[in-house]
Amino acid sequence: MPVRDEWLSHSLSRGCSRTQVGDLRRAPPQNPDTDHDIENADRLRDYLRRTGRIEPGTEVTSQVLAGGVSCRTVLVQLSDGRAWVLKQALERLRVRADWFSDPVRIHREAAGLRWLARLAPPGATVDFVFEDFAAHVLAMTAVPAPHLNWKTCLLAHGPESDHARQFGRLLGTIHRRASEQAEALRSEFGDLTFFDQLRLEAYYRTAAANVPAAGDFYQRLIADTLAHRETLVHGDFSPKNILVSDGRLVLLDHEVVHWGDPGFDLGFALTHLLAKARHLPAHRAAFAQAANEFWAAYGAETRGLFPGLAPRAVRHALGCLLARVEGRSPLEYLTPAEKAAQRAAVLAQLASPPLAVEALIEIMTRAPA
Repeated sequence: MPVRDEWLSHSLSRGCSRTQVGDLRRAPPQNPDTDHDIENADRLRDYLRRTGRIEPGTEVTSQVLAGGVSCRTVLVQLSDGRAWVLKQALERLRVRADWFSDPVRIHREAAGLRWLARLAPPGATVDFVFEDFAAHVLAMTAVPAPHLNWKTCLLAHGPESDHARQFGRLLGTIHRRASEQAEALRSEFGDLTFFDQLRLEAYYRTAAANVPAAGDFYQRLIADTLAHRETLVHGDFSPKNILVSDGRLVLLDHEVVHWGDPGFDLGFALTHLLAKARHLPAHRAAFAQAANEFWAAYGAETRGLFPGLAPRAVRHALGCLLARVEGRSPLEYLTPAEKAAQRAAVLAQLASPPLAVEALIEIMTRAPA
């Protein structure tokens, strides 16, 4: 698959988070001027030259990457051999419902990208190139071809154990290393405005409103989330934001990064493995194994660093599983019957959720009677 098509599958921007106060003062909370619309090839070329990002003689080839929800996303190929991906935050997200968010959130992703270069294992993130506070643009290096989107791979032929283990090690490494730099990271990523808008509101509160029987569960889950702020949380740690390049996982789209509850990342990630187990019964056992390997690899990296984490990860997984059926961003690959089964399976656990992640995996991947 060409590199430009690959970016279609991982660039679905779900929303970003606010930058630190100092950056907010430099970033006007408004839509980018149409003169800076990066989806317009001529304006993009002129913008890059006018702002000194490229030399006057450098030729630019650009490709709009369709499917971005909260950002315009463009692959840029330069005649000197460089390849960038540019993202420009939108005020109105590209969904059916009215869903607005300040485009200043793109600069939270920029800050996350710079920090993750230090926190993640080598080669697990792309490189920061530049950001523009006036136009709300972020540029990063493009992952060289050939590469594959992990979500696409999972839906096509199920999981591979090595990838599942890498997925867990990657998250565990980020959480562990971030906890060791708590003072700096808490200061820079402490604001939860966009996490609240684009995760707690869009997922948990929306699902609670649509499923009143889950209302008390979500109310407690949100309170628990806000009470456990222990490390840098990616907020969108899912297979769609992972590229497989030369056997290595590369993490993308850090727009919801914040200082928060590591259980959210775990539950969010487990949701995608467990939902695919339901969607692909021929690979159910493989997805169950992958979920267990992900959890074990994470635990090997963090080694009990976050007390009481397993029960919280279970509750976040249940919350996300229901939210991806009843929230503002339902999983597109689930059939109506699969959505109904997932809803019923989650509701059956809310009164007394299992305490162990392994128990939840067994319950959610159990073959129908």
